Amino acid sequence: MSTPSQWLQILADGRFHSGAELGAAFGVSRAAVWKRLRQLRERYGLEVSAVRGRGYRLVRPFELLQPQAIEAQLAARVRDRVPCLDVLFEVDSTNRWMMGQAQHGAPSGQVCFAEYQSGGRGRRGRRWSSPLGGNIYMSVLWRFANGASAVGGLSLVAGLAVVEALSKLGIDGLGLKWPNDIVWAERKLAGVLLELSGEASGPCHVVIGVGLNVRLDSAAAADIDQPWVDLHQIGGSMPARAVVAGAVLSRLVERLISFESEGLASALMAWPRWDALHGRAITVWQGDQAIAGTALGVDESGALLLQVSGGVRQFVGGEVSVRPATRG
Repeated sequence: MSTPSQWLQILADGRFHSGAELGAAFGVSRAAVWKRLRQLRERYGLEVSAVRGRGYRLVRPFELLQPQAIEAQLAARVRDRVPCLDVLFEVDSTNRWMMGQAQHGAPSGQVCFAEYQSGGRGRRGRRWSSPLGGNIYMSVLWRFANGASAVGGLSLVAGLAVVEALSKLGIDGLGLKWPNDIVWAERKLAGVLLELSGEASGPCHVVIGVGLNVRLDSAAAADIDQPWVDLHQIGGSMPARAVVAGAVLSRLVERLISFESEGLASALMAWPRWDALHGRAITVWQGDQAIAGTALGVDESGALLLQVSGGVRQFVGGEVSVRPATRG
């Protein structure tokens, strides 16, 4: 039986394909072609145009990711550290899938991308909108020998890698909202989710998930509860999705290699350039408690520094969320 991926290998170009052509490709009747296209539309939210005498086409064509095209973007020093790169068509969550791989002995540096996530997740359990072919969904497994205490601040490193990769591709106006949200003009463009498993002082592994908005339609974005933006809205000459995916992966692995040898040192030097909060009045929320103050950057551990009445307080990533000083 043919898979959704096989159908979309043909339809993704946005050109018209006749019912006879599609039927011959998959050995089904024209009636079965229409039924299959309806299933694709209902399952993935695809808009399919049907024109008598011409056939069927996707109203919004998209580029399916190919492993070879992504690997071609990797820097030389990175290639040996990425032993396996998978592009999955559909998965509940790339992070969940990769955590499962890690439990079965997957090597450090294994990477997966997905075209569609049925249960994409952001920080603090929030849903991450994951339409088919509209974004980049990536997870990277990285193993550490010295326990969970050795990975403090890694969240900042991952966010920094994403913003540096996008900047190198010519995207201006980017910033980092502590700990790892990538923003453009006060709107969220990408986010990072880290999941850790292992021993406190022995071997452990981290799965680093990256979600990057490439092109979101209004239907896919309807449930997003914060200002957002995608690369298409930012405009300019947008590279192919595989180029963006490869650039982000390459810079992330470079940053991970650096983190292994020197910890947070180089990341802390780079952070002020991208810090979207420094000097601004913000509110840090811990559960129902709101702490207002002025953001002062981060300390040597990557913790957020907040000037409050009476002194400076530190906040550790993963325990707080940051919102503008006035909360609507």
